[in-house]
Amino acid sequence: MKVLITGTSQGIGKAIALTFLKEGHSVIGIDRQCKAIEHKLYVHYECDIRDSHKLPEIDDVNILINNAGTQNEADIDINLKALINITEKYGIQEKIRSILNIGSASGHTGSEFPEYSASKGGVMAYTKNVAMRVAKYNATCNSLDPGGVITPLNQCVINDPKLWKEIMKQTPLKRWATPEEIAQWAYFLTVTNTFCTGQNIIVDGGEAINYNFVWKE
Repeated sequence: MKVLITGTSQGIGKAIALTFLKEGHSVIGIDRQCKAIEHKLYVHYECDIRDSHKLPEIDDVNILINNAGTQNEADIDINLKALINITEKYGIQEKIRSILNIGSASGHTGSEFPEYSASKGGVMAYTKNVAMRVAKYNATCNSLDPGGVITPLNQCVINDPKLWKEIMKQTPLKRWATPEEIAQWAYFLTVTNTFCTGQNIIVDGGEAINYNFVWKE
């Protein structure tokens, strides 16, 4: 299948892309950073997803995964508005099989930065809107909402022993997810799954149970 993924140069997006490539899918990545994956089935477009006029023309996408996101840097514009533009351009069409939005557990709990939480809450609502509109194509749309994940964006707390100890107190499984674990969920929800749709699925090791956000001042 033809898979389009945003934010493929590092972290969760890169892990998702590699998972699909391993399974033999054709993957197209869009990222404002340079190409980080070398594979015969991978095509990379370097551009900012906020710039709708410079987005590449890509037809007949089967699976769309909106992964690109940020924290404390134009969160609404990148995490929500650009995600909507990407979905409307590539996802709402008859060849689509599945759309997956990478949200956040914070969209459920609100326990993070104000604009970030609001942006991810918007993703949750938009996911349900899209699920209703792509159902006529027999396609699904869900959001995958992780808690803590071991990525470069989170290194400031991962590398702080005091904060990390406090964070682990809030996490029942006493660890954060790896990008590869989130990628497994992304593959399941877009390839294996054919009936679950319009859902916002938390994958956070039980962290959201405590509703307590810990971060570096």
